[in-house]
Amino acid sequence: MAQMTDGQSPQPAIEAGNYPYQLFLPRGYSADKAKRWPLLIFLHGSGERGDDVAKVKVHGPPKIADRDPDFPFVTVSPLLGADQDWDIERLDRLVDYAAKKYRIDPARIYLTGLSRGGHASWRWAIAEPTRFAAVAPVAGRGDPGGACRIMDLPVWAFHGDRDDVVLPEGSFAMARAIRACGGRKARLTIYPDLGHNAWDPAYDDPALYAWLLEHRLPAKDKK
Repeated sequence: MAQMTDGQSPQPAIEAGNYPYQLFLPRGYSADKAKRWPLLIFLHGSGERGDDVAKVKVHGPPKIADRDPDFPFVTVSPLLGADQDWDIERLDRLVDYAAKKYRIDPARIYLTGLSRGGHASWRWAIAEPTRFAAVAPVAGRGDPGGACRIMDLPVWAFHGDRDDVVLPEGSFAMARAIRACGGRKARLTIYPDLGHNAWDPAYDDPALYAWLLEHRLPAKDKK
């Protein structure tokens, strides 16, 4: 088996039809064989689709990890093919694989995504409310009809108030619906005078990563 090295590297799809991905291992991963790390899954937007896995590093956590070897998550950032949309079953298999192959703390698995990946983050969370310890959709739109399924899930959504690609109502509606169900773990940040690109301020803020790490899945709730 090839030696795992710290840093970010492209990885092939785990099976035919699945997604190639960028893998980031934080500094110290190789040296400390006993430590289990949090896992962050990042889903990119429409603009990065295609066959160039390097494009995944243009925005978000893989961009941060490329410049910060101490980014505190093992990060898996899959690549969508051209004209594809995120498939939850394929993503589930990738997360299961990563959680076994890499030294992951099963109570600290997190999800984030932007635009098309933000839509998928809402969708995946609603489909599997106990899969992740916390979820952060950015410039995404969810289905308020499923909001009660995630009323107990820590969610932090981000949106620009002038977004005309994915209207901010996509995030407002989810926050309102979660609260209407009695949920009190949803947060919403709206950036004033900002269009679709809510991801730069969201992912550049260390508060997001600190917030993710505050949350753990109860052992009985891991998938």
